[in-house]
Amino acid sequence: MSHQHSHPCVTHRLIRCSIATLLIGLLFGIFGCAAPKMKDELIRTKPSFALAPADQGLVAGIARAVTAGHGNEATGFQLLDGSADGLKWRIALIDSAVSSVDIQTYLWYPDNSGRLVLERAIRAAQRGVKVRMIVDDLLTIGHDQIIKELNNQPNIEFRIFNPWSDRDLLSRGGEMIAEMERLNTRMHDKLLIVDGRAAVVGGRNIGDHYFGLSPTYNFHDLDLIGFGHLAAQANDMFDQFWNSEWVVSAQNLDVEPDPEFVREAWERMQRNNREAVELQPFLRDPPDWVADLDALAGQLHIGTSHLAYDAATAGEISQNLGQDIFAFLRQAQEELLITNAYIIPGDRAIELLQSLADRGVKVRILTNSLASHDVPAVNSHYKDWRDDIIHTGAELYELRADPAIKSIVDVPPVVSEFTGLHTKAVVVDRKRIFVGSMNFDPRSFNINTEMGAFVDSAELGEELARLMERDMTPDNAWQVLLDANGNPYWVNSDETVYEQPARDGSQRVMDVIFRMFPKDQY
Repeated sequence: MSHQHSHPCVTHRLIRCSIATLLIGLLFGIFGCAAPKMKDELIRTKPSFALAPADQGLVAGIARAVTAGHGNEATGFQLLDGSADGLKWRIALIDSAVSSVDIQTYLWYPDNSGRLVLERAIRAAQRGVKVRMIVDDLLTIGHDQIIKELNNQPNIEFRIFNPWSDRDLLSRGGEMIAEMERLNTRMHDKLLIVDGRAAVVGGRNIGDHYFGLSPTYNFHDLDLIGFGHLAAQANDMFDQFWNSEWVVSAQNLDVEPDPEFVREAWERMQRNNREAVELQPFLRDPPDWVADLDALAGQLHIGTSHLAYDAATAGEISQNLGQDIFAFLRQAQEELLITNAYIIPGDRAIELLQSLADRGVKVRILTNSLASHDVPAVNSHYKDWRDDIIHTGAELYELRADPAIKSIVDVPPVVSEFTGLHTKAVVVDRKRIFVGSMNFDPRSFNINTEMGAFVDSAELGEELARLMERDMTPDNAWQVLLDANGNPYWVNSDETVYEQPARDGSQRVMDVIFRMFPKDQY
């Protein structure tokens, strides 16, 4: 829908596309071609806010049952562990909406899952549901017509986070040079809210890699769905971004309406979704989710939550979440489990791990191996910290590219070439958890906007701990150990190796090259 489909080595972090963009932009400046732009005078819309939570519908019924039985501050939670569940429950919520659907995301790919989510959101608008969308502008290149036409449809509003004025790839480079500090800031949040009663938070962008539908590789990721008070907290977050100066209405895109384009695009989207073999498990006609939602309601874990996020305030991003994360980690008294896809810890994090060990806290950490990585640049700056992490007493694990959990990452009939890790989750003492968008690296702490839910729930904490322990077993991960000389080696259920695991030689070459790039941009 809103992004060119490209490898996350380009899409996941701005720095990996900015250098090429800068070079192209310099050439473009020399040749002086015309390019599409935002309107010269931006239209700033009046503040608007989420509708009141719905009183009717399946979603409202589940949320009311939770709060009626456990209090207004309670939420009923379920972890979305497998890829299929990540997509299924998003579609189920959107299909069941009666009043509102709010979607906030970093990436939205025009692939099978991206088209399916978009079609269901449009259908919700067609039946009178108010749909609001906020998408980061990093990879909206070439999709201004679709975005503008969506914004022109009844009941749909589309806004763009931190947009480029120049709208094509060739002209963005010059603007990037002129406004590097501003344009380097991206909205990495992922959020879905339905009827003001249910919310999904976590690591998944909208695209096939995140829902097990890509034949090249798929991510093992994690979301948290909540019915009740979490949705009210999510409404506040969404409205803060929606009304911020960082977000611009799609009506500012300088393209003319094209009714024939809309008709053809809508027919093509529906046809492609009907014919896609990969989407057949998610298609229902009519889209009746009553039995599924009733079953889910009986499985919810009750808890209380705090939704934390980096606020998009006037002229700057208020980086709040990093401090919250450190405070959360310090709460551990007995055990700390961390799963995070992209880790570049720094001295402060190592000192924290050491202080936990000194208090007798058992710490286990799972991240990507070079073999499972989609972003070798992160590994280039992470690998020097392996020995520091292990010296604190923490156990360190790295995901295999061929884990046993591939069976819940790939969604049949898809069989991908390898599995990567994209989860961002923490469990403290098996009773408090964090699930969100935040990586443990400089970009997430200092540059991007990030968000996540802190939840108090012993049942949920125990469930997440079991899943994280499963992912650390030898058939899913390498354990990284140090030999007598302090050199790392890797052990899994099949072998022991003394060079970091990689899929091929090109990964090792890229791992060396990216060491020359500034680590504070990753």
